[in-house]
Amino acid sequence: EYEAKKVTLQQVEISFATENQKMAEIDNNIERISKKVNLLKNEKETLNETIKNENVNIDDIKEIIKNVEVENEEMQKEVDLFAEENSKQQTKIDELNSDIVDLKISVSSFDESSMSIDEMINMLQQEINSCIQNAQNKADERERLLAENDEMKDKIDGIKEEITNLDNVVSNLENVVNELKQDRENKNNALTTVDESVEAQFKTLDILKDQINKQEVRKSKLETDIDAIQDKMWEEYEVTPNTVTDYAPVDSKTAKEVESLKSDIKKLGTINVNAIEEYKTLKDRFQKEDLENSEKSLNKIILDMIEIMKIQFSNQFATINKNFGEVFMELFGGGKATLRLSDESNVLESGIEIEVQPPGKKLQNMMLLSGGERALTAIALLFAILKLSPSPFCILDEIEAALDDVNVYRYADYLKKFSKSTQFLIITHRKGTMEAANTVYGVTMQEHGVSNLFSMQLEK
Repeated sequence: EYEAKKVTLQQVEISFATENQKMAEIDNNIERISKKVNLLKNEKETLNETIKNENVNIDDIKEIIKNVEVENEEMQKEVDLFAEENSKQQTKIDELNSDIVDLKISVSSFDESSMSIDEMINMLQQEINSCIQNAQNKADERERLLAENDEMKDKIDGIKEEITNLDNVVSNLENVVNELKQDRENKNNALTTVDESVEAQFKTLDILKDQINKQEVRKSKLETDIDAIQDKMWEEYEVTPNTVTDYAPVDSKTAKEVESLKSDIKKLGTINVNAIEEYKTLKDRFQKEDLENSEKSLNKIILDMIEIMKIQFSNQFATINKNFGEVFMELFGGGKATLRLSDESNVLESGIEIEVQPPGKKLQNMMLLSGGERALTAIALLFAILKLSPSPFCILDEIEAALDDVNVYRYADYLKKFSKSTQFLIITHRKGTMEAANTVYGVTMQEHGVSNLFSMQLEK
């Protein structure tokens, strides 16, 4: 009997799990309906916003309202269907409860092993109670959805009323638009009349401009004729329109004398009126010859100087190149360095390339070296030039800043050799250079705004 009851209990558990799965499906359906309701709410809010802006198409709104009503009816059908299904599930749960009660009565007389069955029954009872509570919650949710559905119907009726009001407003706006169109047409007609009048006035203005231009041309021609007459009066008679009234009419005797003088002038032949200009040209030509001779002499002197400069530069460049190699080897502790002209055929305008080979490296261009190597190479070139023509005084401003400590001491030692013929004033922050100096000068500011100068003779 116990085994039979146990089998029956398993069947009841299977039935309960099946019904619980169905309840889960009901919950999912109710959640889907809730999402649809929220979607409808969002659509309703969108419709409200669209109506406020008065930019919505009324026909589209009516179509949307129809769709909302259709979806609402479908949702109502689904709610009713789920309510009916929920009622059936509730009946099955009640039947299960009855079976469980019977099982409890049947197994109450069993031994201690029945206690585990009681515990399982209690767990089933709790789950059944939870399902009952969920079913009650779904029923409450259904009532709430029905209430929200009624509210949505009321809002839809309000939207329909607002749409009717918008129809009236649109009708009134159409009347206003028709009146504005008529007013615009009247103004366009008036504007056309004005344009025709202005166009006629422009045509008249063009005619007047043509006449003015013709008068201007005629005026210019007359002024040209007057100027020609005045020029002729001055060339032949040396009189102007202002002085012509001072002369009396010429008599026949005077006219004969004028003709006689003109005849004598013709007998003199052609007069060379360019004689003065020809004299100036001949004078300039003689001056030009002197200048050309001077230019040739200067060009010869320049060419001689260029040749001397080439020779001197080549000799000095060779000496600097030799010194550069020696100084480089001493500063680097080996290696070799050379200076090379880019264009040996034009030494005065040629570029100079520096090729160096530090110890343990291959021959390469100076620009391929590291920063410290380039700085030390530049120092070697500087000493090579000073070695060619020593200067009594030289200022060096932190030229060894990029060197490491080993190369700083090499630089300082070589500098002491040069100091026998040249006095150096060195600006530096490197300890190795300071140690090689005879005298050190420094500036300190122990008090704010007060600078003090101190000196130290290292030889002593």
